[in-house]
Amino acid sequence: MSRVYNFSAGPAVLPEEVLREAAEEMLDYNGTGMSVMEMSHRSKAYKEIIETAEADLRELLGIPDNYKVLFLQGGASQQFAMIPMNLMKNGEADYIVTGQWAKKAYQEAQKYGKANKIASSEDKTFSYIPDVSDLPVSENADYVYICENNTIYGTKYQELPNTKGKILVSDVSSCFLSEPVDVTKYGVIYGGVQKNIGPAGVVIVIIREDLIMEDVLEGTPTMLKYKTHADAESLYNTPPAYGIYICGKVFKWLKRQGGLEAMKKYNERKAKILYDFLDESRLFKGTVEKKDRSLMNVPFITGDEELDAKFVKESQAAGLVNLKGHRTVGGMRASIYNAMPIEGVEALVAFMRKFEEENL
Repeated sequence: MSRVYNFSAGPAVLPEEVLREAAEEMLDYNGTGMSVMEMSHRSKAYKEIIETAEADLRELLGIPDNYKVLFLQGGASQQFAMIPMNLMKNGEADYIVTGQWAKKAYQEAQKYGKANKIASSEDKTFSYIPDVSDLPVSENADYVYICENNTIYGTKYQELPNTKGKILVSDVSSCFLSEPVDVTKYGVIYGGVQKNIGPAGVVIVIIREDLIMEDVLEGTPTMLKYKTHADAESLYNTPPAYGIYICGKVFKWLKRQGGLEAMKKYNERKAKILYDFLDESRLFKGTVEKKDRSLMNVPFITGDEELDAKFVKESQAAGLVNLKGHRTVGGMRASIYNAMPIEGVEALVAFMRKFEEENL
């Protein structure tokens, strides 16, 4: 069977080149006579894999020396607790709620201290990013938290909030490595890798060194302290070794594409094809305010649930899979991450055009 165009929001499409390389090395990685899956995380061969992956990520993002890179488990959702446990020194933090995951992070933080919702777009089903230029940032807040790209709703911050001197913590799961980022604007920047970087099971945390302390919330488990993992260079316990190996291959692939500047241009080209069609379509329409559109996740609807269901079914039969919208919002969603080729987006638009002609 030939490969489909996979528009899943995550676990998501990976570069074919990377999958082929991994397949070739499945039984014998680099002359070791074994798979990376079978390899001790304490071995010389694995040490080289994880160190190279970190070096390549640092190069891609221009990560300064005073930031640690941690390859962790537990997904982005575990960070919802780890962040307040490690950073809530005053017992207070500010949250901007622009979608399901920011909302979950905000709710989780309430278990550990005072979480303030200082802005939200819930009033219009998270279809926009609120004005974040002059927020009521709490004097006592230890940090301001955002989810930068909202996978479910297809919104993206075009400008970072004015945190009035407070640390910015950002979940970038859906836009990780899709464009250049100034890491110095954040105290913590983190994301699950299963959308844009690798297989599910790894979360990458980039954290400024001065925020990694022994002095954390009382009762914080050893495994949930950033210091535990920073001191052990992500090898305190057995890490998600194979997942990290694939991430490392994706970092190399991104470098071969020309780095994050080149990726951003490519992603803009892809998104423009789809958004231009949605803006002129007589049947389909996007659900996000234009100024806040994501380059990664594009939700759209016909306005008729039965027609939406028909579209999802027929698109799947045409080799365009995982276009059903998130269960909380319905409709459709095309996730067009780094590894989605431009041909995939062109094929989707051609199919949408044909569907429109047949169903109007």
